[in-house]
Amino acid sequence: MNEETPSLIDIGLNLTHDSFDKDRRDVIHRAVEQGVRRMVLTGASEEGSQKAFELARDHNQYFHATAGIHPHHAKDVNGDTYTILKELHEKEEIVAVGECGLDFFRNFSPKSVQEKVFLAHLEMAIENRLPLFLHQRDAGDAFVSILKNFREQISGAVVHCFTDSKKVLFQLLDLDCHIGITGWICDERRGQHLKELIPSIPSNRLMIETDAPYLMPRDLDPKPKTQRNEPMHLPHIAREIARCADKPFEQVARETTETAEAFFGLPATPECQGEDQDS
Repeated sequence: MNEETPSLIDIGLNLTHDSFDKDRRDVIHRAVEQGVRRMVLTGASEEGSQKAFELARDHNQYFHATAGIHPHHAKDVNGDTYTILKELHEKEEIVAVGECGLDFFRNFSPKSVQEKVFLAHLEMAIENRLPLFLHQRDAGDAFVSILKNFREQISGAVVHCFTDSKKVLFQLLDLDCHIGITGWICDERRGQHLKELIPSIPSNRLMIETDAPYLMPRDLDPKPKTQRNEPMHLPHIAREIARCADKPFEQVARETTETAEAFFGLPATPECQGEDQDS
């Protein structure tokens, strides 16, 4: 890796996904070679949160993790789930509560159950003084209404993989939320409005993520042979954001890294890190 390569932090990826089981070490090395030196692993289920913690614990030079329940899995929550999450939130590797929130686009869990589980996560974030890693899709009004009642008690909140409207964006910014942008912005079918919204997001509120293995940037050239997204594609997303913001790529890299460090309470990035030979 060139030492002059700007350092990036991928704030949301699902590296515990089984699609990475056969080559996780290579995926990590490819990411580091592209300047993605730190990654926050998303915990989106009870099992997934535990796996994210374990991976972050075993390879802490690269990883931190979140612990929570995605709204798709809200219907699977029981009393033991919260006990396990609370134990995880006490671990130093866990830097946020979530992924949690509302998803009224697919409604894999009933809306009332999603809201109940969302409220429980808000309470855990307050109790543990951890920021929130949030999911919201087609639930803007309910999401903002619930979050507003707790926002002053919560240390921080990032709405990851933001894809919503200008109206919702400004509602979230008014609540002092951070915004996570993925490769959705590289999608010529669905991402055009995001390109137009980038200049409205303050630099100290903007963070970047791949959401790997999902949301492969559609405008990669040459196109990958697989649809599995990887954290090595984060610089491509950052460059698209830089174009939209009319800023140099290096500036966006520096700003998003500094913002992520401040939000998650991470130490400053060292100049260069070697590869993990034990991955």
